[in-house]
Order: sequence, then structure tokens, then C-alpha cells
Amino acid sequence: MNSTKTIGIIGGGQLGQMMAISAIYMGHKVVTLDPAANCPASRVSDMIVAPYDDVDALRQLAERCDVLTYEFENVDADGLDTVIKENQLPQGTDLLRISQNRIFEKDFLANKAGVTVAPYKVVTSSLDLENLDFAKNYVLKTATGGYDGHGQVVIKLKEDLERANQLANSTECVLEEFVDFDLEISVIVSGNGEDVTIFSVQENIHRNNILSKTIVPARISAELARKAQEMAVKIAVQLELSGTLCVEMFAAGDDIIVNEIAPRPHNSGHYSIEACDFSQFDTHILGVLGQPLPDIKLHAPAVMLNVLGQHVEKAQDYVQANPSAHLHLYGKEEAKHNRKMGHVTVFSDKPDEVEEFGVEVDW
Repeated sequence: MNSTKTIGIIGGGQLGQMMAISAIYMGHKVVTLDPAANCPASRVSDMIVAPYDDVDALRQLAERCDVLTYEFENVDADGLDTVIKENQLPQGTDLLRISQNRIFEKDFLANKAGVTVAPYKVVTSSLDLENLDFAKNYVLKTATGGYDGHGQVVIKLKEDLERANQLANSTECVLEEFVDFDLEISVIVSGNGEDVTIFSVQENIHRNNILSKTIVPARISAELARKAQEMAVKIAVQLELSGTLCVEMFAAGDDIIVNEIAPRPHNSGHYSIEACDFSQFDTHILGVLGQPLPDIKLHAPAVMLNVLGQHVEKAQDYVQANPSAHLHLYGKEEAKHNRKMGHVTVFSDKPDEVEEFGVEVDW
């Protein structure tokens, strides 16, 4: 029996690259579809260079591969439905559609998975923003297409309504009440269609809506951590999950509130490459192949720092001074401001002493 598979990945960024590396270590072949011939995954896989919504290219990928997966959610679900063979995309396109649209996502989380979400309402025009209670703060988010703070307007004062009304009149949105939370956390869970495995709860610190630092395990009580993991498993079971899913949450007092889901490995799980016996990319590949999944062991407390375009030199200096730190650079050709260029993982049980690259400090 030939256990080698050809895995097709839609998207050749750093997540696709790291998926491909895991697959290659397991003896599989990888073909990546991406519009950029020199994308990070091009270093470790065969390439089909085409836009993500090019149905002919998707068909070519499907014909060349045994199994398909994706590294991000903005993939053409309708296009995929027209080309995939039965069971060729274990994650399915329903999960794509749920995670592409915040309205579908909120409905799924609150009404189907039955987990706690922040109070919200669907907004179809500026009329839905009349009579807001300004004793509360809100964030208006486009239903589709937003990421890292794009497609959002924070509403704290009446003066914020002008921009919010413009956004509401341009596209469908979701209005969320601000949650008074203690920590932002996330849970990585992987499934193989039947069983799931779960990673430690991660604590996330953002700067300008971009992840800056992840601390694992999160500094919350064992009871709260258990509650967060149970919620992630509940979501995964409801989805009959194949592959890796990240559930982003807020810890607020004794409550866990689910913010959103990402149907793929996630920036906040990169520490798992060194800090766990199996990474989120390993369990993703095992999951989409329908293989048995291991219980995940965290070797030791760890901290991951994002390396953005403006931090590359600082990160390289840091690993020179700290040889036990693990530097990953993704191979992107141009180091743009706020562009994710890599990450650093260090083992540390004193996370406050591991300074973010975006915070000015003397190394």
C-alpha cells in the first residue's frame, strides 16, 4: 500500500509553507496554488501560479492531488464545489462559508454550537445604527473580507457614527458590543472527521490589531482553561472537524466568550513547532488525511513573538544574543511595515521578561 499522498494547498503564504513542511516530513508531496510564483510555499512545494478564484487552476490542482486543503479562509467556495471530488476536501466548503461571513459565523457559534458570544446584531444599513446606547462601546465589522483590524469602525461617541454609517451603507455588517475582558486567548483544536485533539490555551497580546506576543500556557485558572478547551471541542465536534481550527476567545471574569474561528492553523499556534511534541501543522496534515491524532504534550512554557517588517533586524539581533531562541523567517521578498515576516519562539516561564519587538527596548 502506497501511503504517500499528494496534498494540494490553496494559498502559499507562511501557513501554506509550514503545512507543506509538515507534509514533506511525513513523506507526502505538495502542490500549492498561489498568484505569486515566489510565495513562501514555493520554496518547499510544486506551484500552480494563478488567482485563488481561477476555477481552471483549482480544477488542475484537484486533478493533481489526492487531498485538498487551504491556508486561509478567503477561498472561492463555489469554485471549489465545482471541481472537488467526493471527500477530496475534508474540511468541506461549509466551514469556509461560515468563517468567511461574520453573520453566518455568529449564527453558527451562538445557535448551533451553543457557545457564548458577545452581544451582537446584524446591520444592513445605517438605519440599524439609530438609537445606540452610548453608555456602551461597539465595534462595527464588515460581514466579509475584514482582517487584522481592516473593515472595522469602533463606536464610542456620536462623532464615530459618520464613519460607521458609511460602512453600514456600503456592505452588510455585524455590530458587536465591546467585551470588558481580562485576556485575549485562543485554543487550537484539530480533528480527523471523528476524533479531536486539543492544544494548551494560548494568551495573545495584540498591537494595532496585529498579534504581537503569544504566551502558553495562558495565565488563567485551570477551571477557565478547561472551560475554554471544552468550548473549542464543542465547536469542533459540531463541525465534524477535519484539520486544524483556531478558536479566538475572551476571558472575562469567570466567563469565556468566543470571538471568532479560523478554519486553519493560526499565528497564535506557531510556538507549537518547538514547544509541543506535534505542531498545529502536523495535526492539520494528519487530520485532513484522516489519520489517528495524538494527544498533545506541551514540553515547557513558551513565548512566541511576531516579527513584522519593521522588526526583522531587531529579531536577528535578538537570536544572536539569545542562541536558544528559535527564529523562523518566512522568505517573503519585501519587508513591508506591519507585514508578518517571521516569528521567534523561546522557552520561558517568565513571559513578562520576554519583550515584544514592537516595544522599544535595549537588547
